[in-house]
Amino acid sequence: MHLNREIPDYAFILRAADGRSAKVNDRVLTASFILSPAQLLEDWAPAGAGALTADDLAPLLALNPELVLLGTGERQVFPPAAAMAACLTRGIGIEVMANPAAARTFNVLASEGRRVVAGFLLGE
Repeated sequence: MHLNREIPDYAFILRAADGRSAKVNDRVLTASFILSPAQLLEDWAPAGAGALTADDLAPLLALNPELVLLGTGERQVFPPAAAMAACLTRGIGIEVMANPAAARTFNVLASEGRRVVAGFLLGE
């Protein structure tokens, strides 16, 4: 049997994530960040999932996603309705989940060529 290593056609792969850190490609991040298949924006600084505002989501929406994934740390914490509405009123889907699940979902969607953008809250 011949095995081939598959090399993705996107720049950033999320290799691991929990509530305190994430590994993007070969870098370990310990501060909240935004990730698309083509871009990494470090030091995203929302107050936390429970206090997330539409303004906090503006950098994610500026990347023109069809879907926003919100990783809220060790556990799933839904943001206020106004923050969710910032996506939904623009016709952009938003999914909220714990960081490990958001990381797996991001990689699957990125591998399918979807316009996905994820915000990961770390250190909560």
